[in-house]
Amino acid sequence: MNHDIVEKNLGIMFALIVVVITLGGLAEIVPLFFLKQTTEPIAGLKPLTALQLEGRDIYIREGCNTCHSQMIRPFRSETERYGHYSVAGESVYNHPFLWGSKRTGPDLARVGERYSDEWHRAHLFNPRDVVPESNMPKFPWLFENKLDGKLTGKKLATLKLLGVPYSDEAIANASEQVKGKSEIDALVAYLQQLGTVLRDKR
Repeated sequence: MNHDIVEKNLGIMFALIVVVITLGGLAEIVPLFFLKQTTEPIAGLKPLTALQLEGRDIYIREGCNTCHSQMIRPFRSETERYGHYSVAGESVYNHPFLWGSKRTGPDLARVGERYSDEWHRAHLFNPRDVVPESNMPKFPWLFENKLDGKLTGKKLATLKLLGVPYSDEAIANASEQVKGKSEIDALVAYLQQLGTVLRDKR
């Protein structure tokens, strides 16, 4: 029988497994590129401002995304704690996306405007001042480091090539909007906009 040939020949079996996984993966993934709900932004979504974009880069640089996910799954235990589940249309301007799955700390997909700027500053300066049981490290250098804005315009221009709708004016003014600001200003600006477009619908 033909299946005996496949079962007794490791090379043929491996090749067929690769074919099946490839075809199955394509059948699952390719249609998503043509669905509006996964390729178009949700109503009200805007590109990050120059300051928020710099804050996002600091967020990545400091490894925040290795301990905090930004994707709420559509399960009751998730939505009751964090808010409305994440939808693809929220992330269409994110390059790279920061969904993640590691939660040493809580998910931050809906953290925007839940706490004051002062709370975020205190938390980032010394997390245990506001959350005594926290194991998050301190980030005091964010209060000292200043942004020079030299590459901010180029960052916006590159994202525009990837489909993020930045205007020529926004690109031209990007450097001046961030120059002299502290890194903590940028990071807090980024955190305060997370999840604010799709409000909690519980």
